[in-house]
Amino acid sequence: MTRLVSAAMAAALLVSVPAFAQHEDHGAAAADQVGSASVTFDTSCAPAVRADFNTAVAMYHSFWFPEAIKMFQSILARDPSCALAYWGIAMAQWGNPYAGVKGVPVLKAGTATMEKARSTGMPTPRERALIEAVGILYGSLDPATHRDRVLRYEAAMQKVASDNPKDVEVRILSALAITQSQLPTDKTYSKLLAAAKILDPLFKQLPMHPGLAHYIIHAYDAPPLADRALTAARRYASLAPAAPHALHMPSHTFTRLGLWQESIDTNRRSQETARTTNDTNAELHALDYQTYAYLQTGRDRAAKGALDRAAVIQSQPGANTFAVAAIPARYALERGDWAAAAALTVQPAPATPYTEGLAHFARAIGASRSGTPDAATADITRLGELRDTLQSMADPYWAEQVDIQRRVALAWQTFASGRRDEGIAQLRAAADAEDATDKAAVTPGPLAPARELLGDMLLEAGRPKEALAAFEATMKKEPNRFRGVYGAARAAEAAGDRGKAKTYYNELLHIARDADTDRPELMAARKFIRD
Repeated sequence: MTRLVSAAMAAALLVSVPAFAQHEDHGAAAADQVGSASVTFDTSCAPAVRADFNTAVAMYHSFWFPEAIKMFQSILARDPSCALAYWGIAMAQWGNPYAGVKGVPVLKAGTATMEKARSTGMPTPRERALIEAVGILYGSLDPATHRDRVLRYEAAMQKVASDNPKDVEVRILSALAITQSQLPTDKTYSKLLAAAKILDPLFKQLPMHPGLAHYIIHAYDAPPLADRALTAARRYASLAPAAPHALHMPSHTFTRLGLWQESIDTNRRSQETARTTNDTNAELHALDYQTYAYLQTGRDRAAKGALDRAAVIQSQPGANTFAVAAIPARYALERGDWAAAAALTVQPAPATPYTEGLAHFARAIGASRSGTPDAATADITRLGELRDTLQSMADPYWAEQVDIQRRVALAWQTFASGRRDEGIAQLRAAADAEDATDKAAVTPGPLAPARELLGDMLLEAGRPKEALAAFEATMKKEPNRFRGVYGAARAAEAAGDRGKAKTYYNELLHIARDADTDRPELMAARKFIRD
């Protein structure tokens, strides 16, 4: 596969990785590579381990959880009385706080760590409060109590921050706790904005702090807020260049704003860094975002390269099941290859049923849009079963997302079976449901936005003005999407609005100015502009 970074950058990254493997190489090198020079975490642990404690916290701030755990374990080997190191391990074991309901294995591991934290050394009152706060997250093995535990953890962290108003690191983590409790249905974004109110002033004071840049991106990770994170997004990758997630995370903002080349560039770096450290999960996550961005710009050959790389590593330990399922589905759907979508392979994922749902959704859409709607029935039925499974697993967010997929797939089957008005009504309702929620942090976006699909359906039904409204509504939420812009151009053309059609066709050609394939959509755009 073509090298994704320059030789100089690759060499620098390869040199940086071993810096965390041996204690004697910590210090300045670690500070340079994960941003620990800007992290000052007060601890009563032995003075000899305090610099490494800052490094471990910096690793946590970039969600480099395995390396953070190793560092905290190294600290305990040198200072067995450092109770706060167990706190750090428990925080890292919780993993990505935006990744949904935690399963029993995670909760059991964290519970065992908390027992050690509570029985080790003589922590200060502040340290004890931090330990007890994270202990709330592990207070039950019942996934149904997840939301309650997250809310109580948020309240506990707000109390620690209030009791220690000058403690910058505690205030940063309290803001993270606030964003962790944001509901995807809250369109006032109250939690996100409350966290940003804490983070923004601190970022002005500490512009090189990796945690501040990272959590600001999350605090503004919503369509109407994303532009506020652009400064942090463009800075973050340089603050912790050894951490794959730090290199990937800016693309959350770039995706929200349709800045595809910036997303591609930062995810290339993330992928290569993950590859050199054998971090399969992070590499696949970066490949998923790469694939999405490539496809928006008509770079289908590049997307195929990402797809092929994902296929090579998908069976390795730690593989990201969401990315494994999403990448081939995106490759088919974004290119309108309905036959390929209908033929996708399904990979069961008992621990994350929603990832299995991705393939069933794409297969059902592909079957209906390639002229065999009856073949979609089994996949639609399976989506209903997966929804029910997720409900039984006390995962309401993903249960709803899978049900929206089921409703969209059913609408296309209904439409393709000849009941066009009924199909349109079903899809309009599904699009309303999708608009009322938001995407998860694990994905750059839905496999196919429901309202964009409604635009396609309305066009096929000969209702171009309604189709144009649907595409334009989608573009406000998902800017610079190839299929959305092309759909708007086609709808405007069909509605007789040649001025608007020309605007959108020109926009499409600009978005896909570096296309590596001649998609039919691009040929149609060039023909319209010429004529």
